[in-house]
Amino acid sequence: MLFTKETFKQSMLAISVAGSLVAAQPALAYEGGDFIIKAGAAKVAPSSDSTNIFVEIPALGDSGVGGVNADDDTQLGLSFTYMLDNKFGMELLAATPFEHDINLPILPSVNSALGEKIASTKHLPPTLTLNYYMNNPSSKFQPYIGLGINYTVFFEEKVTSNLDNAAVIDVLAGGGAITAISSTDIKLDDSFGIALHAGFDYALTDNVGISFSYYKIDIDTEAKVATTSTAGTYTGPVIATVDVDIDPSVLMLGLNYKF
Repeated sequence: MLFTKETFKQSMLAISVAGSLVAAQPALAYEGGDFIIKAGAAKVAPSSDSTNIFVEIPALGDSGVGGVNADDDTQLGLSFTYMLDNKFGMELLAATPFEHDINLPILPSVNSALGEKIASTKHLPPTLTLNYYMNNPSSKFQPYIGLGINYTVFFEEKVTSNLDNAAVIDVLAGGGAITAISSTDIKLDDSFGIALHAGFDYALTDNVGISFSYYKIDIDTEAKVATTSTAGTYTGPVIATVDVDIDPSVLMLGLNYKF
């Protein structure tokens, strides 16, 4: 076919129309294959609910009194998202270790000189969720909801002098039996549970945006306190356990980068 002036005009018109159509298509905010890194301040706020502390003294019987709670902590939060397509993404939450005080509210009523703190622990709560992005992919504002799993690892548990105290252990054991203790230690079991996730991303540029995330995580653990005690004619181990439903809310605010 000869390349005439008329075919040249037709070709240029077709290219111009195609270019206009491409330019008119909205740019995808998120699309399959994108990686998104988020970093910011992450706050863990436990809504602790625990059973009474159960104290087992061999040959002397068992008893239980009081309950514990944990305080809030804020650390550097990180998350990594891989977009499966323009509507669904897998997100992994990570952070620098959180540290929480473990408190026994009944202590000041037992002895006004004592505070509530009986121990502390650090934990890492890696959480994997599948998120659904609700808005049109071209929107700068991208709210989402998600569901996933959490595995929480507790480590560096430490007791305070309030718990490494014969009078306190005696109160927890029902009173009138324990006269001396030594080598008090505490251990928290790791936890596996469901995580609910919601939040939004807002694009400031093609690659940078702000992010807010809210998680509600099912974290249940058993705290076990072990000590060597003297109670009457008995000298040996005393074990105290308490089941704690930590179930924290996790809030994270920061920046995101998409590539």
